[in-house]
Amino acid sequence: MELILKNGFIIDVNNKEIKGSDVLIKDGLIEEIDDNIEVDNIEVIDISGKYIAPGFVDIHVHFREPGYEYKETIKTGSMAAAKGGFTSVAVMPNTKPVIDSVDNLKILKSIIDKDSIIKVLPIGAVTEKEEGLMLTEIEEMFKEGIYAISDDGKPIMDKEIMEKAMKKARDLGIPILIHSEDENYVNDGCINEGMISEKLKLKGISREAENKMIERDIEIAKRLDKPIHICHISTKESVEMIRKAKKEGIKVTCEVTPHHFAITEKVVLEKGAIGKVNPPLRTDEDVKEIIQGIKDGTIDIIATDHAPHSMDEKQLSLDKAPFGLSGIELALPLAIRELVDKGIIDIFKLVELMSTKPREIIGIEGGHIAKGNTADLTVIDLDEEYILKEEDMVSKGKNTPFIGDKLKSKVKYTLVNGKIVYRG
Repeated sequence: MELILKNGFIIDVNNKEIKGSDVLIKDGLIEEIDDNIEVDNIEVIDISGKYIAPGFVDIHVHFREPGYEYKETIKTGSMAAAKGGFTSVAVMPNTKPVIDSVDNLKILKSIIDKDSIIKVLPIGAVTEKEEGLMLTEIEEMFKEGIYAISDDGKPIMDKEIMEKAMKKARDLGIPILIHSEDENYVNDGCINEGMISEKLKLKGISREAENKMIERDIEIAKRLDKPIHICHISTKESVEMIRKAKKEGIKVTCEVTPHHFAITEKVVLEKGAIGKVNPPLRTDEDVKEIIQGIKDGTIDIIATDHAPHSMDEKQLSLDKAPFGLSGIELALPLAIRELVDKGIIDIFKLVELMSTKPREIIGIEGGHIAKGNTADLTVIDLDEEYILKEEDMVSKGKNTPFIGDKLKSKVKYTLVNGKIVYRG
């Protein structure tokens, strides 16, 4: 496919500048970047006033297939991702069956090859059936095409098993994405333990569930000199522990979700189970420290933990409904609203959080716009304002507390390998 993106503004992360240029795309690559590119017999898209970013990458999503297709499929998840400006996503292994073997991985890959409109990168489970007892065929799955291993969905309580997993990941040179949650402190809770859980007379999840496990896993990483990535941090103590670890030279990266920097536990008072997520929404103090961690570089990336559910499930009571929010379509506007427009970070830092650094962690190329690079691109209108409506969402999961919010910035085009997969 050949086309020209004309009159756009390129977000140049490397040089921290905005450059007005045309972009010529040919055979899936960026062929030329220049003013007033003219080529006969080629599609020209006028994107005057719009910004071109390297395609966004989300290394933590749940597309539910195989096994839970009523919640989401590879097809609908990839369409939602494209609408959100994501050109690559990494899917967590807690499906049915769990992605814990080469055979199950092949099933997933066949679905991806058939149905996905973006690049979907499989993640393998650390332990068989995610039971936390026996390591999976990690090396064999790596040869078959996993990009990382993870225990997301069900944390590994056994310290020796986690240590073995870290060693295996180190030896193979692949990331390990860790769901840090000590089940001894969960207490069958459904929301954050504190003022709101007391008010609603519900069991709460202690912040120590996250803090204790992060403390454990950082200690193992330090001893093994092994890089680890900590998923969806939510507490102020987590931010401080990771900040301290980085200063000590420990190889740790981490992510935060948009909902953990945009809203607090108070949301469940109005939205009920729509605001139920794991780790739970926390306090104003936690949000404040998370935002500081984004600003000072303690937090490396934004990942959505996109977790769609049916509305029937989410209309259950707080103690019975499943955990999770649908978020892949909302990451950009929430980050613009809560971080860029409030002066916490600039647009270059945002692209680093949503494209450059996630690529580094998961081990894929790209992250900046240059001649010869793959044309995975996101074209954004940073100024368009709108009210989020349920019927406008592409994901099967409409389970988000942001329905009805006024948002700003819209993805207008998403290109994967030079092909337009989404037109806003």
